[in-house]
Amino acid sequence: MAISEFEIKRTESELEKYLAKNRPPAHLRHQVDIGYRISGQSVELFEIRPHWKAVDSKIETPVAKATFVKTKGYWKVFWMQQDLKWHRYDPNPEVSRIEDFLQIVSEDEHSCFFG
Repeated sequence: MAISEFEIKRTESELEKYLAKNRPPAHLRHQVDIGYRISGQSVELFEIRPHWKAVDSKIETPVAKATFVKTKGYWKVFWMQQDLKWHRYDPNPEVSRIEDFLQIVSEDEHSCFFG
């Protein structure tokens, strides 16, 4: 079952607050930026950079992911490892609010998300 429209709007609002606080300055965004997408029950944060060969195209590198488990009422937290697969973020595998997920990513205490 997908996230409700109300939950999507609330999640988008929190993600926009996160971007406003954490995006690079406007004059650097052509070199590096961050973005998000909501797909099904998951939220994915990614880094955006120009392709190293084709400067006109962009590469999105996944950074963090949270998947909402509606039946339990929590978000599962994941990070992308070197094997390019999502792995549970063991220091905090579950959070109750999207704000908590974004706080974990912002702090990046274990250097898992942005290195």
